[in-house]
Amino acid sequence: MDIEFLDKIDKRKKWCQLKSGPNTINSENVKPLIKKFTDTIRLAKTNNAHLSNSDFIVGVLYGEQAELSMHYKEIDKVHPVFIGGDFWYRVTGFPKFYDKLVTALHKSISNLDTKDFIKKGCDDLTEEIRKSKLFHF
Repeated sequence: MDIEFLDKIDKRKKWCQLKSGPNTINSENVKPLIKKFTDTIRLAKTNNAHLSNSDFIVGVLYGEQAELSMHYKEIDKVHPVFIGGDFWYRVTGFPKFYDKLVTALHKSISNLDTKDFIKKGCDDLTEEIRKSKLFHF
């Protein structure tokens, strides 16, 4: 699991596999993820822990429910997949946290001085390669 947190909506502890966006999982990842969750729940129940499928979740950092790929929808049939605003609300307890985060990020990105940013990065990399003992030119 990537993070554990107390869900601010249902007040239950969640074990969460984080994913960045609504299309960032492949079909090969679905069964192993569900198996990992299921095996952990089975072991916990053997040790008399009171866990349910809804305590093991996938948290998708950005996007909307309608954007989720079919792979996430397959996982959601067994374990909840929370995306974007819903995910961040559960983590923080603030219903508008995601909207404010997105607004702040857009503002920060818009205010970045990117003039010569790529050129400087390329020049720095070129110089690092020239000095490296791994390359002989």
